[in-house]
Amino acid sequence: MADEEERKTQRVTPTVSRRLPGGGILELIYQLDTGRTAFAVFRGGEVSVASSLDTDTGERLVPVPATNNLIKHGALLLPDKPEPYGSTGELIEAVQAYLFLYVDLSERFQRIASYYILLTWVYDAFNELPYLRLRGDFGSGKTRALIVIGSLCYKTFFASGASTVSPIFHTLDTFRGTLIFDEADFRFSDEKSELVKIFNNGNAKGFPVLRTAMTIKKEFDPRAFNVFGPKIVAMRRSFEDQALESRFLTEEMGQRSLRGDIPINLPDAQKEEARSLRNRLLMYRFQSLERIKVDASLVDPSLSPRLNQILVPLLSIIDDEQLQEEVCDSVKSFDQDIYAERSGSAEAGILEILSEMLSAQDRTSIPVSEVTVAFVGRFGGEYDRPITNRFIGGILRKRLRLSTYKSHGVYVVPATEKPKVDQLCIRYGVIDRGTDTSKEPQ
Repeated sequence: MADEEERKTQRVTPTVSRRLPGGGILELIYQLDTGRTAFAVFRGGEVSVASSLDTDTGERLVPVPATNNLIKHGALLLPDKPEPYGSTGELIEAVQAYLFLYVDLSERFQRIASYYILLTWVYDAFNELPYLRLRGDFGSGKTRALIVIGSLCYKTFFASGASTVSPIFHTLDTFRGTLIFDEADFRFSDEKSELVKIFNNGNAKGFPVLRTAMTIKKEFDPRAFNVFGPKIVAMRRSFEDQALESRFLTEEMGQRSLRGDIPINLPDAQKEEARSLRNRLLMYRFQSLERIKVDASLVDPSLSPRLNQILVPLLSIIDDEQLQEEVCDSVKSFDQDIYAERSGSAEAGILEILSEMLSAQDRTSIPVSEVTVAFVGRFGGEYDRPITNRFIGGILRKRLRLSTYKSHGVYVVPATEKPKVDQLCIRYGVIDRGTDTSKEPQ
């Protein structure tokens, strides 16, 4: 009778995941044989399955039910039980074999995607994360790649450009899993702006998105949504925000002929293989989460600060030094692509000219009009539009964040900006980045 009364006073909390006191882990699973959800619990090196769990604080944790709309319709993928995976190397081989069977990826990206899948299962051990992206036109195979890769990730949540953004905020906040997003090129600016907020805030801990809801009483209720977590997207173009672009490790799809052994339609066996691998990946999470941490010694001085920031968590889950080097070498091309793109930009051309002008010892300031004339003479043929002082001044102030002021009726760049110009020249490829001593992410 006392136990029954105690159960009535317990606070019941629908739960997806929980780190338990003493190093235990609790994870939501979907049991195929019963069609119900339950908890897989890992404590003291032992695995058990429970229909609920009572905590020392008088709280009863119950699994989010299988009637949840996302689970019922397969928009959220879960394992159904933890299964042994052998060694990490054997698990990676199994993941790579699965990817090779169903999707045509470059060897470089297949390796990266395999380790990224492992990273999603222990992502909460890190403070920053990279994103994966499949980019290409329609018919290039990017949606297939999303399905195949996403089916193995931790608490995968599938969405598309046809979705409204509000449920994405709620789902990420509730389930704290991996967002798989197809057709991320929103046609409507308001929706695209909201999606960009998720991507900008979602790769680092501690930056929730604040949104205001209306209560039944017509009162405004501000709420913070946690959007941190792994994300894999497919899109046709790039984001305009270069800072956001630098968070993605990208595979360009459709640039070669499709392998003849890739099935045109995914067979039913793919879902079963993915489920089996999710079970093994769940055990990987149980046995690896507590021991994994950022290894600062893996920072590569030859890479940009941003790429080091997002790459080190990926490298930290790899035990083999040779494999770390292989993944690092594979990823270097991403940095080279960004570096090459920057070096060919208008910003780089302006910096090249400004650096030369500021190197003259007798110059105390450089008129923006003088920079414009030099830029037109050197690069004007590459542009269809007129190059004006306003255009050059806008890049100087808004994109490069350099100070200008009015002197004798004209805008000038003061010579005191030279140290900043020198650092920007390194960043944009005007000067060899081997001379860069800055380690702060941009």
